[in-house]
Amino acid sequence: MENLLSTSNLATKIQSFEQIMQGLKSKAYQPIYFLTGDEPYYIDIISNYIENNVLEESEKSFNQTILYGIDLKVEQILENAKRFPMMSEKHVVIIKEAQNIKDVKNLILLQSYIEKPLDSTILVLCYKYKKIDLRTAFGKKINTSGFLFKSDKIKDYKLGEWITQYVHSKGYKISPKNSALLSNHIGNDLSRVVNEIEKTFIHLSKGDELAEDCIETNIGISKDFNDFELTAALSAKNYLKYNQIVDYFSKNQKDHPMIRTVGILYNFFIKVLILHYTKDKSEGNLASVLKVNPFFVKDYQTGARNYNARKVLKVISLLRDYDAQSKGYNNSSTSNGELLKELAFKITH
Repeated sequence: MENLLSTSNLATKIQSFEQIMQGLKSKAYQPIYFLTGDEPYYIDIISNYIENNVLEESEKSFNQTILYGIDLKVEQILENAKRFPMMSEKHVVIIKEAQNIKDVKNLILLQSYIEKPLDSTILVLCYKYKKIDLRTAFGKKINTSGFLFKSDKIKDYKLGEWITQYVHSKGYKISPKNSALLSNHIGNDLSRVVNEIEKTFIHLSKGDELAEDCIETNIGISKDFNDFELTAALSAKNYLKYNQIVDYFSKNQKDHPMIRTVGILYNFFIKVLILHYTKDKSEGNLASVLKVNPFFVKDYQTGARNYNARKVLKVISLLRDYDAQSKGYNNSSTSNGELLKELAFKITH
């Protein structure tokens, strides 16, 4: 099974997060770490580990150089990388925000250094929020060098499972429902996800479960009025419950913007539609086809029972229409809160 705590695209020469961290912890250092991608979480972990652990504190003043891309030219990177350490085995050079290097096209100048790097230097380039173009001469060279780490955004449908694995790796428990609750509310910014989860650990003992009450108290996600409960209520046509949630959302638009709510409902009903046209409706197959935890299959089955395929198509059309209205199209006066109430009524009638 794929380890969701790594987002690397594994290839012959591309390092995974686990491989890099294992090497660092065993002091098997590489001369170059080119860390790139639109998910900064893993890039920060690797660069912070190198910054804090490779050298002793007494060695850092002469042998650790931290530079920022916006102030740099590529020639300066080479100049620092070619310096020998003073009274230390290693010289560490960390380039933060390397994607902001003004003459980024001149990264080609690093090609000769990549071919023969200085053994005593550890050069770390943090190229965040972007992916290096692997079609360029430099891209091809770094891609085949063994020094490249690609940190990709985790897929939305995998985020709940990622949260579960993260919580378990820290010695705590969490249910699939609460993992989904966190992923729906926070989104796939892993640094933010981790920061929010860490708030709860302060109030728990190892082995405790990260439960709804703890999430509500420390992260501020209502256990009764949230996106997950809304989709469950609509799926089951629980009129009282969905009216209560819609009313709460209408009064708390800052925390529950309509654009996000509509997006979540859209994704839910798209999956219900897929379920209708899936021949093999066994739980295992549906979980695979819908790309959801098996725990949630029953919610989509409930939705399919209460909304036939024709009704689901109408719901999807409604969601597109109200999404446009919430953004100002064909609507000049109705508030998003009122639009949400109107939408919920039309979905269930």
